[in-house]
Amino acid sequence: MPIKRALLSELKTLQAKYPIIAITGPRQSGKTTLMKQAFPKYRYVSLENPDNRLFASLDPKGFLLEYNDLVIFDEVQRVPELFSYLQEIVDTNQKMGQFILSGSQNFHLVKSITQSLSGRVALCSLFPFDLREMKKAKIQKENLAELITTGFYPAIYDRDIDPRRYYKDYIETYIKRDITQLHQIQDMRTFTRFIKLCAGRAGQLLNYSELAKDAGISHTTTIHWLSLLEASYIIFMLPPYHRNFNKRLIKSPKLYFYDTGLLCFLLGITTDNLKPTHPLWGPLFENMIVSEKVKQNAHHSLHQEFYFWRDSHGNEVDLLREEDGKMHLYEIKASSTVNPTMFKGLNYLFNLAEDKIASKTVIYSGNENQNWTDYKVVAWNQLHK
Repeated sequence: MPIKRALLSELKTLQAKYPIIAITGPRQSGKTTLMKQAFPKYRYVSLENPDNRLFASLDPKGFLLEYNDLVIFDEVQRVPELFSYLQEIVDTNQKMGQFILSGSQNFHLVKSITQSLSGRVALCSLFPFDLREMKKAKIQKENLAELITTGFYPAIYDRDIDPRRYYKDYIETYIKRDITQLHQIQDMRTFTRFIKLCAGRAGQLLNYSELAKDAGISHTTTIHWLSLLEASYIIFMLPPYHRNFNKRLIKSPKLYFYDTGLLCFLLGITTDNLKPTHPLWGPLFENMIVSEKVKQNAHHSLHQEFYFWRDSHGNEVDLLREEDGKMHLYEIKASSTVNPTMFKGLNYLFNLAEDKIASKTVIYSGNENQNWTDYKVVAWNQLHK
């Protein structure tokens, strides 16, 4: 029985409000299963199928005469010719919930939507499981190291696949194939090395020139390859918060992976060798928490924007979001015990902008929430609440 995804109820609501719903997200995040769950009466058409894709590409009008109502088009970015015709159909019919689109290449799908379907489509994102979903389904691993290295892709849990086997196949079958669909890369060995170099920088400020030098490629190629990894939902950039507070601020983004299981595979880290004493324990824990916030934001339609804050002297807050002109601050600590030094970054920014701070939260690797007077102290396994 498929696990009920948090996005399911939102899709049901949007079905009555928009003629088209589009769901983006990485390969194997569960989009097809979710669409069939949410819209059981719709016909399902995969445009990965060569016959369907050829029909849709050569004769989009004829294709949409055949599939003109209550249809799911999976991997629709493979046939961009359809989008202008979809616009004509929904503008004529004015019927809500007519088409459901999905795609695993953010750049092509969003570009086509922006050009042809703006105002007619509700855009949603589905990522691998978040902790709320896993807790509700009773599949969350309580061993933190095991959870980080296993990752969150549904197939690993649905079919009990060994994570290292899964991620090896994932890189070969999906990442390399999708990347070559977006751009013809001549040297796949260098590109694979580039992905691993990105993994080694997870949770760090991104220095484009240094990454280019280490990969042996140009600065321009580095930027382009990073954009390909973003478009394929492998990595994302956390932007810096730019409000000045009379301090010189860092302007580079931080790089994160959407899934820590894939990240650990690229780094050669397994459950057996990941311990709190491991030099990458802190960055891996931080990556898991930041990606968790991003996933919950998407799956629960919270419409929040996240940043980090750091000045030129190294004072930093790991995660920040604004709401109604106020800031909510989050410090992420991989320690399993709470101590006063954890609040240093929060206090520093609070002293600069007290009237703008709504809350201060520490998320740590312990198992119990704690009630502090001036802070929220949240255990990693309580983020589902």
